[in-house]
Parts: sequence; structure tokens; C-alpha cells
Amino acid sequence: MLKIGILGLGEGRSTISAVLNSKKVQLKTMCDLSEETCKQRAKEFDFHSYTTSYEEMLNDKEIDIIAIYTPDHLHAQHIKQALLHDKHVICTKPFIDNLKDANELLELARKTGKKVFVGQSSRFFEPAKRQRKDFEEGILGDLITIEAHYHADHRWFLEKPWALDASFKWLYGGLSHPVDFIRWYLPNIEEVMGYGMLSSNGKAGGLKNEDTMHFIFKATDGRIARVSGVYTSPTQPTYRDSGMSTILRCTEGASQADYHELRYAVTDRTGEDKIITWGDATLKYYYRFEGQSHHAGEYQNYIEYFADSIEQGFTAYPDMKEGIGTFALLQAMDRSLKTGIPVKVKSLLEENQVEL
Repeated sequence: MLKIGILGLGEGRSTISAVLNSKKVQLKTMCDLSEETCKQRAKEFDFHSYTTSYEEMLNDKEIDIIAIYTPDHLHAQHIKQALLHDKHVICTKPFIDNLKDANELLELARKTGKKVFVGQSSRFFEPAKRQRKDFEEGILGDLITIEAHYHADHRWFLEKPWALDASFKWLYGGLSHPVDFIRWYLPNIEEVMGYGMLSSNGKAGGLKNEDTMHFIFKATDGRIARVSGVYTSPTQPTYRDSGMSTILRCTEGASQADYHELRYAVTDRTGEDKIITWGDATLKYYYRFEGQSHHAGEYQNYIEYFADSIEQGFTAYPDMKEGIGTFALLQAMDRSLKTGIPVKVKSLLEENQVEL
């Protein structure tokens, strides 16, 4: 079995559960700067191999994969260190926080021959998997447009002190999920235009950046898409409206995947329409913690998919190039919010001399 080391045991909590329940990968070591956090996870999972030294974990020759769940600004350095120690890499989204790091990482991955996978976990929820399967099998026809959103009442999140820093933006922490869905189906986004605002709820909570945003994308072939995110507003009941949803509108049918509700609706080329939901066993697979706060099932799905890619020699997506491309799009969205005008994604890549 491939052996894995997990760095960052906050978000990495889901990955611990995922690996311990997997028959394809084996947990070798957990790592976090906080020894108290290490001890909490050791007690929670009855797994006691941990360290507060990333270097110590990297030097373990038995570890094949490093899974990184650290703050965004540390991703590039942690990925670089893992590649230099001859490890395959899983890194949570957003993949990096500065396009200036892209070329060095691309070159390192090429030189070492190691695989790098971006942990866009929402692709590995049951509704997303079903939606993708139906699309690839052609039952919906050709894609016309795609709509995606992530709407959540995350005012509880503002209790975290760093959420109120000027550097924290829901654009990267939240919208990166539905943006990834759009790029999954419409990868060649050429231009983006968007508007955002800091709501009265966000201001009252101490946020510094936009918590309410709507964007339109244009692809190189002329197709358009839209994405929105609202993060400090009350939401409707989940039976009425999903917190995170993706709608495909195609030439012969349409589909909608509601992620956290494990709900999928489709109208196919025959005109048949149906709504599919998954029962308690599936819910327990995905939601193994209190209050659906961590989604261990989707992490297990993508870790096992990545393990298969290593053993069978195929590329696991999203790979490094796709992760960099998504981050470039997010940066273009950020610039559009600041300037109030459409922004070309290519301009961000050219400024940083990145070729994908």
C-alpha cells in the first residue's frame, strides 16, 4: 500500500479519517506545528504517529505521498519541499496564492517526475460524480452554459480571528469551489467580469473584503457561464435551495447537482426527468463528523483516485496545471472586482510569464 503523510491537521482532519478507512493508502505520520493539535487528533483517531517537524516527516523514506492542508500562503513552499524530497503531492485548494511561484513548481514536477494533485474535493461528492458521468456519456448533448453557486450563512466563521484579516477573501476560500466546477466543464475561460460588495452583515462581523459576489465568464469559443457566492446571509431550507449547486444546460437535456444535500436532478435527451437522492449509508460515508463540518467521504474518494493514478500511470485531475489555471482565473476575478471592468485571464499569466 502507498503510505501517506498529512501536513496540517485542521482541514486535514477529514483526510485522517479518509486514509484510516481506505484499503488503498496507509497513514504513516501526521504533522502540525501545534503539538496540542497533534495530540487532539492522536486521541480522536487513536493514531499516535505524529510530529511537529515537517522536515522529519519529509525525511521518512517510507512515505510516498504528502497531503498538504496548511494556510494558502504556505502551499508553494510546502509543495516545493515535498517534491525535493521525492514525494508525490496532494494540496488543498487554492493550489497557490501567487502566480510567481507557478513556473518553479511546474519545473520541479517535471524534473522529479512526481505527480501533483489539487484537492478540489467537491468534484468527488456523489452528485458531482453522477452529473459528470451523465455528461460524459452524452445523455445531455453538448454543453450550452453552466451556472454554479456557493451560498452559505458562514457568520460563525467570523469567530476565527484570521477570518477578519485584510488578507482573507471569500473569493478564494469559498468561490474556488463553484469556479472549479465551471472550469471542469468549460476549461478555456478567456474573460471574466464581476461585481461584489461587503454586506451590512459582513461589516457588522468585521470582514474587510467582499462577502457577496456575482461573476460572468466568457470562454474562447464564445460560451458563457455564471457563478455567485454569498457568505454572511441567511439561507433557505435545504429542501428548497442547495448551499452549493451546479446546473448544466445542454442541447438535449439539463442536470443539477446539489452537493451537501446529496441530491441530483436530470432531464435527459428522451425528455425523462428524475430526482435522485442518496440514503443514510451514503450520508454516513460522506459526513463522518458532527454537523456535517467535515466531508471525509469525498476526501477518501479523491485520495484513492490519486493512488490509482500513481499505480496505474494516468494523470489525476485537477493536476498542477489545472490548479494554476484556476488560481489565475480567481486572480482575474479579484482584479475585476477592484477595477469594475472585464479582465482577460491571459493577461495575468503573461504578467507572471506563466505558460500552461
